[in-house]
Amino acid sequence: MPRPRPPHLQREQTRHGTVTWYVRKGHGPRIRLKAEYGSEKFWAEYRAALEGAPKPSQAPKAHTLAWGLARYRESSAWSALANATRRQSENIYRAVIKTAGDEMLRDITVETIKAGRERRAAAPHAANNFLKSMRRFFKWACDPEGGALLAVNPMIGVKLLRGKNKDGFHTWTNAEIERFEQRWPIGTRERLALDLLLYTGLSRGDVVRLGRQHVANGVITLRMEKGRGDGVVYPPVLPILAATIAASKMGDLTFLVTERGTPFVKESFGNWFRAACREAGCPGSAHGLRKAGATRAAENGATVNQLMALFGWKTEKMALLYTRKADRKRLAAQAAPLLLAAQTSNEKVPHLGSGAGAGADVRAKSRT
Repeated sequence: MPRPRPPHLQREQTRHGTVTWYVRKGHGPRIRLKAEYGSEKFWAEYRAALEGAPKPSQAPKAHTLAWGLARYRESSAWSALANATRRQSENIYRAVIKTAGDEMLRDITVETIKAGRERRAAAPHAANNFLKSMRRFFKWACDPEGGALLAVNPMIGVKLLRGKNKDGFHTWTNAEIERFEQRWPIGTRERLALDLLLYTGLSRGDVVRLGRQHVANGVITLRMEKGRGDGVVYPPVLPILAATIAASKMGDLTFLVTERGTPFVKESFGNWFRAACREAGCPGSAHGLRKAGATRAAENGATVNQLMALFGWKTEKMALLYTRKADRKRLAAQAAPLLLAAQTSNEKVPHLGSGAGAGADVRAKSRT
């Protein structure tokens, strides 16, 4: 007698004579098993289908985009990235693999990348994140000491999109900061968040990690999550910030905590702080406060090197943006009075009559 078929396993034959196997419980959905019947992989798919678990993933075909991205995510270059960067890129890579994972690496050209950028053009920020993530991958893939998978980098010549707001995040004004302070007085978590961001120059990803253990002798020592500069900043705790900290309820490991007393994740902190801004009638964000601090420092005379040290910038590029803008404002203020009409000593002297002022010989000559 033939051996009984395992439960819920169904055999079908197409009109072309091809045999296919499915798992179906009662009137539920049919789940096709793709592996060869009787193989170890076939029974693994069968058990996964019975348990409602996802089918065992198949290894991507060699030299495809999915294969290359899998190797990249196992490399030291990937491990060296910040956690936040890896999370963002991972989401992008999953979407790319879903739509183009079977594409051969050698077939991906500049035009392919540009087409991907244009499909995302309605959201410039998302399009640029896509480009930055793919840049990192292809740089590694073309590096002889990295992946060594390609000879030509298809990202060369592909530019980022310019968003509608060329200045990026809105920089808080002094009026907006005062409005936030009125809505959220000292002692609230919202005010603690504002003062930490404004008076340390830290990013939201660093502020949510900041705690008592990072402060000694009135100076904060913190290794930044993005490794800017040499990776460490040393902002002093200004008196105004010290007063806010002393009056605030904080966590054991971090100054800022959720309502449940747990440390924030930077993404959830950004959403929470944005809601506090809306309630205060302010259009700002956490990053906008960092820009406001840099603007204040530059307008008060901070040098490029001072800004680089405080904000952790590795090069002069960002610091120069703020110092040049501050210099332009100062120079404009100095130049404005020069627009007034010049006052001269002979401005009110009456006009001379005909022949007045001429020499005697000229007058004598004119009478002849």
